[in-house]
Amino acid sequence: MKNVLVTGGAGFIGSNFVRYLLEVDPQVQIVNLDALTYAGSLENLKDLPHLERYTFVQGDICNGDLVRDLLRQYQIDTIVHFAAESHVDRSILSPEPFIQANVIGTFTLLEAARQYWLVEKALPIEQVRFHHVSTDEVYGTLGPDDPAFSETTPYAPNSPYAASKASSDHLARSYNHTYQLPVTISNCSNNYGPRQFPEKLIPLIILNALTGKPLPVYGDGQQIRDWLFVTDHCEAIHLILTQGTSGETYNIGGNNQPANLTIVETVCDLLDEMQPLTAPHRNLIKFVTDRPGHDRRYAMNISKIERELGWRPRYALTDGLFATVQWILANPDWVAAIQKQREYQSWLTKNYETREKSS
Repeated sequence: MKNVLVTGGAGFIGSNFVRYLLEVDPQVQIVNLDALTYAGSLENLKDLPHLERYTFVQGDICNGDLVRDLLRQYQIDTIVHFAAESHVDRSILSPEPFIQANVIGTFTLLEAARQYWLVEKALPIEQVRFHHVSTDEVYGTLGPDDPAFSETTPYAPNSPYAASKASSDHLARSYNHTYQLPVTISNCSNNYGPRQFPEKLIPLIILNALTGKPLPVYGDGQQIRDWLFVTDHCEAIHLILTQGTSGETYNIGGNNQPANLTIVETVCDLLDEMQPLTAPHRNLIKFVTDRPGHDRRYAMNISKIERELGWRPRYALTDGLFATVQWILANPDWVAAIQKQREYQSWLTKNYETREKSS
């Protein structure tokens, strides 16, 4: 792994991975390809270490000519594919961008890699890798007593977002099986941490609480998720790239199953300690109408990556939430830049302020 193309490296997880890789691997040169849509921001890439080993390119992963040119120009031997539309609520309101980015975009990258690595034989096949970053949502939903998702759980996506990611997973797997393209896939649980765009639950709750706004909780708030601190995710991906087996899929999770309401209440309690108000932040919690088809429970079985690569999450949930709140409090310029986005403000109005209070 010498010349790495990171797609979506201006987004939440991608930017954290770029930063992580520059710090832990002094041999790596990184090319970051990002279209800078609403969730990707150059604010996420400020103060990167080792800039002499980093190049940013603004562009669309669906642009096959651009991708092929980048592979050749920088002699890319590793592709780490984060770029995706990733918010379920947005996919319900407007599914087409999810098909374009997640399905067509992944296909375009795979085809470019196949052409450069396999057809042109530009690099030894044992020295290249395409890593596709996916989600636990492709597996559908679990009942209260169902076993956690494993790598062999049948796919049963329940939202346009999940269906688009399932499609991209199948494409990546097929390129490994049909063409022997060196591909690995990881399915991760809900990420949280620094630089997460505040349409997602945890940063939304933190920022609303800091300004005294209502804290919207869907339905009864008892939806269960597995929460993964983003630095733990970056470490897992690095291990898969350096030690994982081509053709394999690895589940990555945080080893926890709190209800969404518990997450919100924990954030409120942390803010009570760090930024006290006259009344507890929990008083801001407001139950709103649930999203259509909301999956009830996710849980991840991470025994495979633990057994084969020795990975386990380092951050306990409370510690990760504390670090996330602390980072947001310490970075008001980032918060201000994100909140100024017109698209972000219109999204909050569309998705939250117009919801009727649930009974």
